[in-house]
Amino acid sequence: MIRHISIVLLFAISSGLYAQKPNIIPSMSNTQKQDSIRISRISNTHKQDSIKKPRILKEWTLSADYSEEVNIPIDTVFSLSNRFKIADKYSPVNASLGNYGLPFYQLSFFDRITDPDKFLYTSYYPLMHLPSNPLFMKTQVPFTELDWSFAGPVVNSEQSFRVRHSQNINRFINFGLLYDIVFSLGQYNYQRSADKTFTFYSSYTGDKYKLYFSAGINNLLSYENGGIIKISDLNQPNTFNVPTQLGALDKANSTLKNRNLLLVQRYTISSNPVVKNDSTSHKRSGFFGLSGTFSHIFILERNIRRYQDAVPNSGFYDTVLITKDITFDSIYSRTIKNTVRFDFTTDETRKFTLGGGVGIRNEISTYSYIIPTHYTLSATTAVLHENSNVLIGRLYNNIGDKFGWLATGELYVTGYRAGDFNLNGEISKSFNWKKGTASWLLTGSMMNRQPSIWYDHWGSNNFEWHNNLKKEFRIDLGSAFRYPARKIELKFNYAIIKNYADFDTTAQPSQYSGGLSIAAIALKNELRAWKFHLASDVIIQKSSNSNILDLPLVTVRSAGYFEHLFRFVKTGGKLNTQLGVDVTYNTIYHPYAYMPATGRFYRQDNVTAGDYPFINVFLNFKVKRTRLFVMFDHVNAKLMGYNYEMIPSYPMNIRMLRYGLAWTFYD
Repeated sequence: MIRHISIVLLFAISSGLYAQKPNIIPSMSNTQKQDSIRISRISNTHKQDSIKKPRILKEWTLSADYSEEVNIPIDTVFSLSNRFKIADKYSPVNASLGNYGLPFYQLSFFDRITDPDKFLYTSYYPLMHLPSNPLFMKTQVPFTELDWSFAGPVVNSEQSFRVRHSQNINRFINFGLLYDIVFSLGQYNYQRSADKTFTFYSSYTGDKYKLYFSAGINNLLSYENGGIIKISDLNQPNTFNVPTQLGALDKANSTLKNRNLLLVQRYTISSNPVVKNDSTSHKRSGFFGLSGTFSHIFILERNIRRYQDAVPNSGFYDTVLITKDITFDSIYSRTIKNTVRFDFTTDETRKFTLGGGVGIRNEISTYSYIIPTHYTLSATTAVLHENSNVLIGRLYNNIGDKFGWLATGELYVTGYRAGDFNLNGEISKSFNWKKGTASWLLTGSMMNRQPSIWYDHWGSNNFEWHNNLKKEFRIDLGSAFRYPARKIELKFNYAIIKNYADFDTTAQPSQYSGGLSIAAIALKNELRAWKFHLASDVIIQKSSNSNILDLPLVTVRSAGYFEHLFRFVKTGGKLNTQLGVDVTYNTIYHPYAYMPATGRFYRQDNVTAGDYPFINVFLNFKVKRTRLFVMFDHVNAKLMGYNYEMIPSYPMNIRMLRYGLAWTFYD
């Protein structure tokens, strides 16, 4: 692994040393009019003057239907840089099997991944590079970022490494790569994780033709120890000596391999622009400046999950369906999606803007799994082929730059998921207040969908099921208020679900035919008094039936810290520092248990978790574009009891020193 890291590091540094003339002018984007006007004004002059030209023009992803660009902030901020885990940026608090890189789930119900197409990697999704979370950039000079962290002694160390690089060939064409490694030996016996994820992306953003391309490779390895046998064994001085239910004798491990490809092409036909002499605005001629965009979207995704156990009859599993000699389970899926759509919009420089789109998507899927043969020498493989055709639509309206609404929908008309539908709507309103702009968002959705095919069909050495689950019907209502100037974000979500599908206390698929409702309030806020800061994420949530879905009533992640900027007058240097405490806490509830053979979290009603604070002490530094942190993880380990497990039988790591470095350069 050191050799691979060295090669990538050498490539990234050498690429970043090349200079590029800062003459890139971004294309006019319908969703970013104000940013485009600002940047184009700066780019119109090439004289040496006092105006400092932007280095990184923008970073974006694509909307869920791939119809438009969605700007995202470039992650180079200093505040709380000790929160280095990618998973925690997706959702503030996650329940894991112990060390970083092993399977986990989100404590916040409305952050959980429920898409049937993501079934095999729901426990890893935030760590992976997929067609559903592509990344694109536009830069004036090559942009490179290195991010590295290390924790613990060498024998059970935990490391993470990220390198990202992006640069423009000319003002239209950009390419980049992103490579992540999470490698952890674990503090407990046979608890290693090794996750390697990579994506290459490129974009062409011309005036009429746009192309977005990304290719992802995700390899995730988890050693399965089945959890510790007794919590009372945690009083041993060496965690590696704590007995586990599976271990080096079993050599049990799970591997997940994902390969994916995304190609989006868009061609816009628009009216000729009419330039006003007395302004910089450009209005199109014709009927409200109407323009249309033809799009083709191609997605290819392939997943393979394998589970191995050298001693299937060790007693961990009650049932062995194929052989007691060795377990080698394999699950495979491949999906190809082709979408053709047409979108239209009126001139967005006008106060009243109307747009929409229609299209059709074809999905071709292949699934395969082992059919248990009950102690015969060989097992056969079942192969399923499923095709679906989907109608998609979109309609939106903006009145000025402070009010708008959007409605999207899709309907499966043929195939395995025929009758599935998904309707989404949102209304947005912004306000100009004294300290800045605030926004208010109302959302609603209604869906009727077939649970993942893996709820109906599964075959392995320890599990076999054939079901016919009903479609899950769900209604969601939500509201969000954001006031960035005051660093306040308040969300409310409410869901009603019928035919809720999950895994019961036997780790088998189950479906609750009654109605299930969930309500949640989430607050993200940062308070400041002089140089003292308190940054908090608070989630309050409740399920109507805790026997089917139990949630912690309150979940908190809060960091209190003192921030000071040191100025060195003689050298002109600056050193920004943060010293503080980061606390994670949730109330008592029945967490999910984990089943290694299937890689699924399932309900259990014997063990509770929570009412335990995980405390980290950190010191962050920033010098120019270099960020460093030193942190003591879980400083209160063994000082407040031994109930520091978030998943039954999987205690979290005890106290260890962690340090990290993030270096960004684009000169």
